[in-house]
Amino acid sequence: MAISDADMVIAWKNVLEQCNLKAGEQVAILMSDDSNMQIVGTARIAVVLLGGILTLIHLPPINGDKALSRDKSGYVGKTPLAFNTAALAGLKAADMVIDTMQLLFSKEQEQILKTGTRMLLAVEPPETMLRMIPTPEAKAKVIAANRYMEPARVMTVTSKAGTDFRCALGQYPVLMQYGLADEPGRWDHWPSCMIARWPDEGSAEGVIVIDEGDILLPFKHYARDRVVLTIDKGRVAKIEGGVTAEYMKAFMDSFDDPDAYAMAHVGWGLEHRASWTTLGLYDREAALSMDSRCFAGNFLFSTGPNTEAGGTRDTPCHLDIPLRGCSLSLDGRPMTVDGRVVS
Repeated sequence: MAISDADMVIAWKNVLEQCNLKAGEQVAILMSDDSNMQIVGTARIAVVLLGGILTLIHLPPINGDKALSRDKSGYVGKTPLAFNTAALAGLKAADMVIDTMQLLFSKEQEQILKTGTRMLLAVEPPETMLRMIPTPEAKAKVIAANRYMEPARVMTVTSKAGTDFRCALGQYPVLMQYGLADEPGRWDHWPSCMIARWPDEGSAEGVIVIDEGDILLPFKHYARDRVVLTIDKGRVAKIEGGVTAEYMKAFMDSFDDPDAYAMAHVGWGLEHRASWTTLGLYDREAALSMDSRCFAGNFLFSTGPNTEAGGTRDTPCHLDIPLRGCSLSLDGRPMTVDGRVVS
């Protein structure tokens, strides 16, 4: 159902206050031709109400001729900031950036964050954003999970479907997402409530089974049949199964980039307000489906780039695949059991 502008302004004011936006701070809203203008318009009002000094930066879309999908996560890391030095300088000078274009996995995003600028991604439908407004409780859940993730050195994941996966941890930082850019240099995504980490290079190995009903992103569909991934030395070495496996492999092959098959971040969802079912209720072009990425107890693994963690894999091919019914442990301590978060 539609969300009123008034409700969105109230929500933005709530979230920006939690992001510690203060009167007099420089706030840049980054947008493109395909940005949701209700999100942009209501964010503008909330920034002004809180006394922020507002700048709007509108950049043209690129990569439409290269991407196989209109989804913002279907071709990642390549942005018009790569050749727009004036816009990049403006974003670096801001205290906070509200990103409605999606800079995720780009070199430019990392450059902006290194200046101490806070950045909040906001590209989901307004109704999804309101249903999962960031809260102190959600932040506390992610921080509590990080008490185990930060010191962990081994992650193992099993499932009744046949998953038997393990990897070493420690080389790369933890990715904590709770929907608030509340510290200098922090990036986050509203809505989000999850924790993840990139495996140490070459350490991921085992078998990951995508079962019927598991979700494949950015394809935005539920798996129709089982897919068996063989992971060896940090890469997807084999993809076996029926039409879902063929589809997945054909998409990854289309990038003609070996790094498309590298294992990227692994972790689990913590958002009890997110639902496995919403993917089937939205038009595919309407949302990124953060519900799928964040629903509580999922095992979310990805493939492709690691630039967000400071790595060198800059491939535009990025898959996020949340699985149900998995048991995930850190150094032998269970975090989820059969798809349920351990309290």
